[in-house]
Amino acid sequence: MTSPNGLVCFTNCLLPQEDGSLIEKDLWIDERRGVILDAQKTFYLRRNRPERIVDLGGNILSPGFIDLQLNGGYGFDFSVYEDDDEAYKKGLQMVADRIIETGVTSLLPTIITQERSFYPKILGLLRPFQTEKSAAFLGWHAEGPFIEHSKRGAHAPSYLLDAPNGTKSFEEVYGADNLVHQEDWLMGSEHSAAVRLITTAPEITGVMDAMKELNRRGIVLSIGHSTATTEVATNAVRHGAKLITHLFNAMPQLHHRDPSIIGLLGASPHISPLPESVDQSRTASPVFNSTPGPVEEPSHVTPPQSPTSAKLPSGASTPSSTTNHKGSRKSLHLEKGQVADMEFERPFYGLIVDGIHCHPNSVRLAYSAHSEGCILITDAMKILDPHLKDGVYEWREGQRYVKEGLRLYLEGTDTLAGSVVTLDKCVRNFSRFTGCSLGEAIKCATYNPARCLGVENKKGTLRPGADADFVVLSRQGTVLSTWVKGKQAYVANRSATT
Repeated sequence: MTSPNGLVCFTNCLLPQEDGSLIEKDLWIDERRGVILDAQKTFYLRRNRPERIVDLGGNILSPGFIDLQLNGGYGFDFSVYEDDDEAYKKGLQMVADRIIETGVTSLLPTIITQERSFYPKILGLLRPFQTEKSAAFLGWHAEGPFIEHSKRGAHAPSYLLDAPNGTKSFEEVYGADNLVHQEDWLMGSEHSAAVRLITTAPEITGVMDAMKELNRRGIVLSIGHSTATTEVATNAVRHGAKLITHLFNAMPQLHHRDPSIIGLLGASPHISPLPESVDQSRTASPVFNSTPGPVEEPSHVTPPQSPTSAKLPSGASTPSSTTNHKGSRKSLHLEKGQVADMEFERPFYGLIVDGIHCHPNSVRLAYSAHSEGCILITDAMKILDPHLKDGVYEWREGQRYVKEGLRLYLEGTDTLAGSVVTLDKCVRNFSRFTGCSLGEAIKCATYNPARCLGVENKKGTLRPGADADFVVLSRQGTVLSTWVKGKQAYVANRSATT
């Protein structure tokens, strides 16, 4: 069913807001253009009302979920290319078509460490695209090969590389043309850059030297598969790193004397200015403002409310803090319950919330420390399929997976090999693990990853002008239907009247 004038009104629904709240409100879209509308402007300027009404029965109309780290699904592995472009394209399309059943409408296909000759063969096939009924591929997530050997996980050790020539080493592996950011990349232009996100270990030779330039080109840099100390991890953020790949996994565990990468979530004001032990000559970065003064924040973002705030001691920094202080304090202060902001922008961090990669207590600890940076990811492998039974499955190069519920590991080892969790399951788990509201959990799968990629005006929000990619959720967080560019593309049940 389509609207005669192209205008559609979703009514009797809850809309997730960018602060994590849920409000009861109608939403208008233009299904012909596949975009969200400003209802008041549309009515008063166009003198038009929607001629189609979709009653969602009190359920949640959320922006479609965004997965920044998906290795494959439904039997297809993004990292396996067998010199057949058409077969590979069909696999990509199949995953894009089917993943919407989990509420995902945008994703970054992720390629793990490969033999270097593999990359130029496949990069052109992983450029941004979206069909009328599929999830959008927003470019490619390169996980490796510039990672630390001792934290490689399931990455093949023989393919790991240093970057002795800095940015040039990255260009030699990924291709210089694939590291050039274009403003129209989201539109799927043939000239759009293929690489959107790179997971790398900043302690690897030459990586830190490349970060500034890659960041300037619009590539999102993520710290992962790394043994970086606190000093190195902090410098990496100042050089442009914006994300931490699957927090707690493939990195040193939290230690009170050197919290390493995990410690970035706490980022004490003591590190700004830097302790004397840190090499001050390597701290310049486009994301670090060395001049004391106010740090501008988006006016539309307000901290989410937490039911646990009343139980915390005064002065604690929590997601529920409603005090917004701008600029760092250079001296001690006497104000009760106020924590000084810093001139250091804490990075986003990805969490696999399957209850296996991270203990629920660790998930809640991370969220309490830095709620605005939390991004839910799946890191799911090719056997991702909500309908797949437990068993042993072929992977690649003679290796096999063992699937036991949501646990996935390499046969004959206890090494976790990604996950088989779906993003909608992560959202439900996250709300249970942290005690946050469902709206706040949804924010970590929509608005936060969109901000990390810098696409929040098009994806991950309900702003006027954004793409009309939605997932309709029950009040328990289960997927009822998925909409792509304003049209229903998947239905789990018929609870919504369309």
